[in-house]
Amino acid sequence: MSCCHDEHGEQAEQVAKAVAPHPLDPLSAAEIDAVRTILEADGKVTGTTRFPLVLLDEPARHTAAAHRDGDPVVRRVRVTLLDSATGEAAEAVVDLQAAAVVAYRLLDTDREGQPPVTFEEWELVDRIVKADPGWRKAMADRGIDNLDLAVVGPMGAGPLRLEDRPRGRRLMRSLTWLRCDASDNAFAHPVAGLVADVDVVERQVVRLIDTGTVPVPAECARYEAEFNGPARTDLRPLEIIQPEGPSFELTGNLLTWQNWRFRIDFNGREGLVLHQISHRDGDRDRPVLHRASLGEMAVSYAEPGADRNWVAFLDAGEYALGRNANALKLGCDCLGEIRYLDAVLSDDFGRPETLPNAICIHEEDFGLLWKHTNQFDGMKAESRRARRLVVSYIATVGNYDYGFYWYFHQDGTIAFEAKSTGLVQTSAIPAGQGSPYGTELAPGLLGPYHQHMFCVRLDVAVDGLTNTVEEVDVVPVPSGPDNPNGNAFTVRTTPITDSADGGRLADPATGRRWRITNPASRNRMGEPVAYTLVPQPGPLILAQPDSAVARRLGYGSKHFWVTRHSPERRYPAGDYPNQHLGGAGLPEWTAGGESLEDTELTVWHTFGPTHVPRLEEWPVMPVDHSGFTFKPTGFFDRNPALDLPAETPREGHCSV
Repeated sequence: MSCCHDEHGEQAEQVAKAVAPHPLDPLSAAEIDAVRTILEADGKVTGTTRFPLVLLDEPARHTAAAHRDGDPVVRRVRVTLLDSATGEAAEAVVDLQAAAVVAYRLLDTDREGQPPVTFEEWELVDRIVKADPGWRKAMADRGIDNLDLAVVGPMGAGPLRLEDRPRGRRLMRSLTWLRCDASDNAFAHPVAGLVADVDVVERQVVRLIDTGTVPVPAECARYEAEFNGPARTDLRPLEIIQPEGPSFELTGNLLTWQNWRFRIDFNGREGLVLHQISHRDGDRDRPVLHRASLGEMAVSYAEPGADRNWVAFLDAGEYALGRNANALKLGCDCLGEIRYLDAVLSDDFGRPETLPNAICIHEEDFGLLWKHTNQFDGMKAESRRARRLVVSYIATVGNYDYGFYWYFHQDGTIAFEAKSTGLVQTSAIPAGQGSPYGTELAPGLLGPYHQHMFCVRLDVAVDGLTNTVEEVDVVPVPSGPDNPNGNAFTVRTTPITDSADGGRLADPATGRRWRITNPASRNRMGEPVAYTLVPQPGPLILAQPDSAVARRLGYGSKHFWVTRHSPERRYPAGDYPNQHLGGAGLPEWTAGGESLEDTELTVWHTFGPTHVPRLEEWPVMPVDHSGFTFKPTGFFDRNPALDLPAETPREGHCSV
């Protein structure tokens, strides 16, 4: 622990002026600059220091909940440092008010894992591999001599078997594709059987895997408009207008809409984060979630060959998902009366960079909210249309593009959706041969089977910070005296009381869901108020349990996890999954012995498509949808959308 503010009083004053007005606001450019300045003054930064992660060290739940406008704000920042010349990595905590480094430790990267891949390293791998004599010879053996058209795809080292783990090395791996010209779709032309392992510190290829030559698929696959005409001519304009502007209000990062209230944040690792989500009920704002984010996402592939059996990515923990956010465009990515927010993040060198239009906020019509036609009163009909608020961003990581959408509904429901699009990653096979591990999308072009494993983190705060989780199943009642006609069914509720039972499986046969209750807060029927997570489950991780893939993606072994809240429990696969042997994160935190009753909890939900590619998904993939809903369950005493105004139809009245 060290302090530099006594020697740098002017710097401390500048930092104090830069501090955000709320403790959960995103880091500002001035704060990111100040972090680097403070670390430099403390001797922690050299010319080869890189900044893979610069993240707000969020205050404790109780501290954030107690904050009022005008209160003093304490801002601390967690920084992961990497020496690009030696590979040494460290963690630091910087106090912006004190202008001091208040914590610092070196990382044991062999045991704890490596910091995420930097953008600089992505570019470095291309140069290293293309200069390697072994790789150049392997390309020549395949009859490829124009290396300017080769695309070296830099990737994290992936899941490592213990016997393959290179101690003390910071590794990346690369696959290779070709282009017909500089703008071609390289994924149409994979170079099979060739993998280069790169030590990005020593800046050399340390291992080359060459499993043999397979013809490179020749068919081009362009998806741009100029290659796919003529365009359709029967689409008429569709315009969404709100002449009086949107119904939400945005004050800084605080958003209010239709009784909802929450703070918007964005960081380089998780991307979009929502804080202090509450719903207005009468004269008070009732908390629902303290924090909501996509904690991790993985893509795991099915090919067993030595050149591909390691391909499994953790896009947040390995590649800093938030830093890969798109600049959104009106009419293309978002439609309607849009409000955008920029994201300010740290680059590899600890300098602020602005991602313009990273977050999109808008309202959209969502069909019918409720309706009834009273058959006993002259067929009188009463109905209300639904409107929902959408807060979203889009990130591109390699071949895939992902849209992440938080939805807020007028009936008190929250939903999350991941939209997967972009390009299927490809490999090559002899044309017409087929494969049990993928779909032949074009002659010789294989789209391998794979899984997308999203994991959302919800720091629950249902009407207060202390909650209990119950597993709810709908089950038939055996025929007998209590069920003489055999028609009865009921609900079976299982409280989750110990961390050893924190990992749960979905069961569509029983409509299984998980209800987060607050035993200290009761509705008018005397029952604990609650919100229920309703899953849309798919297969869990299909890699064998003892495989390197499954160990590192341990969170993918259950659909739902309950853990006792702790500030150190941030990410479902652990802090540093890059080159980690596995077992970190949720498998560690559910070892047993911690009470989960009436306490501060975090719940984690794993979901996502298991992707068997279709021909219709090439050369670019239509959106694949996955997600879940979070529904009020006795949280309100009646339908909270009864007070919506009656609709005004073009003719007559909706209530007639």
